[in-house]
Amino acid sequence: MSSYFTPRTFRFLRALARHNEREWFQAHKADYETHVREPFLRLIGDLQGPIAGISPHYIANPRKMGGSLFRIHRDVRFSNNKAPYKTWSGARCYHERARQVHCPSFYIHIEPGNNFFGGGLWHPETATQRRIRDFIVDNPDAWMRATGNRDFLERFQWRGDSLVRTPQGYPADHPLIEDLKRRDFAVGQSLADATVTGPDLLDTLVEGFRAAAPLVDYLCAALDLEF
Repeated sequence: MSSYFTPRTFRFLRALARHNEREWFQAHKADYETHVREPFLRLIGDLQGPIAGISPHYIANPRKMGGSLFRIHRDVRFSNNKAPYKTWSGARCYHERARQVHCPSFYIHIEPGNNFFGGGLWHPETATQRRIRDFIVDNPDAWMRATGNRDFLERFQWRGDSLVRTPQGYPADHPLIEDLKRRDFAVGQSLADATVTGPDLLDTLVEGFRAAAPLVDYLCAALDLEF
C-alpha cells in the first residue's frame, strides 16, 4: 500500500510554524495543497468504507469544503494569538447527526512530533457533560467494559481537562469518581512521524478506531444517538 504523507508534509508544517503569516502561506500554498491537503483528503476517502464498517452512522467525508478535513485557517476572533494558520492538520469522522447535536467523533491529528488519533467527545457543554456522568453512574459496568479493559488502557491516553473537585450532585467516594470529574471524554494514541509517512497508516488508523469504538458507542448511547 502506498503512503499518503511524506517528509515534505512535516517540512511544510514546520516552515509554517516559523512563518505563520498570510504572505508566506500564499507564496507556498501549492506545497500545502500537494503535501498536506490532497493526501489528507485521499486518506479520508479511503477511510469511508472502514468507518462505515465500524458504524453505519459515521461518515468520512473527503469533500474539500465542509467535509471531514478541518480548515487550516485559525479562528482568531476571540484569541490573543492572531497567527492566521494552524501549524497542524486534523480531520474527524463524524456522526450523521453532527450538524444537529454535539456528537462524539473519531479524530486524526497530523503535526510534526505530535501526531495522534483517537475518539470521543471534546469540550461538551455542561448539560452534555451531566448526561454522560449520569449515564456512567447508571451504567458503570458497561463503562468499564468500554474503557477499563487491558487493550484500551495500554493503547490510549485520556486527553482534555478534568475538574479538581467532585462535580456537584455526585458522591466523592464513587468508584468511578475520576471519570465523573472529566470535562472531556476523549482518548488518543500517539503516532510516530515515520508511521504517518509509512505505508501502514490506513491500517493503523482503522485498527485504532475499532479499539476506540466501544467508547464512542457508549457516549452515543448516553446521548441517545445511534451507533
